[in-house]
Amino acid sequence: MRTNVVVRGAVAAVAFVLCVAAGGTRSSAEELEKLRVGATAGPHAEVLEFVREGARARGIDLKVVEFSDYIAPNAALDQGDLDANSYQHQFFLDTQNKDRGYHLVSIAKTVVCPLGFYSKRIKNIAELKDGATVAVPNDPANVGRALVLLERQGFIKLQEGLGYRASVLDIVANPKKLRIVEIEAPQLPRSLDDVDLGAVNVNYAVEAGLSPMTDALLIEDPATSPFANLIVVREADKDRPVFRKLVEAYQTEDVKRFMLERFKGAFVPAW
Repeated sequence: MRTNVVVRGAVAAVAFVLCVAAGGTRSSAEELEKLRVGATAGPHAEVLEFVREGARARGIDLKVVEFSDYIAPNAALDQGDLDANSYQHQFFLDTQNKDRGYHLVSIAKTVVCPLGFYSKRIKNIAELKDGATVAVPNDPANVGRALVLLERQGFIKLQEGLGYRASVLDIVANPKKLRIVEIEAPQLPRSLDDVDLGAVNVNYAVEAGLSPMTDALLIEDPATSPFANLIVVREADKDRPVFRKLVEAYQTEDVKRFMLERFKGAFVPAW
């Protein structure tokens, strides 16, 4: 009889310990602050997935939400469906805020993603013929980048003083009579089958199996590019302590190494 009492007591003690342990685990999980961070599918999302462990160590339960275009992540952030996003540069953010009435701000720099021109029809940019068809992004923030690259090569001339703010309508000279067509950025890799030359943002290039460092016939210089990508939040939330922790988790040496090794220099850390 006494033995049974001891056994029952031991079982109860074990059960109590297990309950405390389980309760402690739940408590720890509940202490993590949940953040939903949007990114375009491909490299930006991959980097955020790598950041998750470091974010968790800083008390953040990071959920990465992938998008297939450049417009939806800002719309989702503005509407409160996201807490932050990571995929765009300041020129694009400024354009979106102006055109759509958003109040979104940058809290940190992430990477420089050099835009490049690619081709399946020529091996060297010097081979581009008069009258060739050239595809560029159709969004205002990125078309200027493509046009500036073409201007630096001597293929076109843009209206004075516009620089990266130029549109196709601002081409004032086109000595090679290039046929320039605007295409949605995610579709540009597929457009290479139908054009002589196409400008592709680096995240879509990498996703399509293109190497910016070896396949691009023309490419921006990461060292001088003003197009560092950003972590963006709603202006009203920019001082939340959790975002300082998110930036700390992103801007680490481990994340730098991951970017440089995984993307072979196509994603250049900007901090």
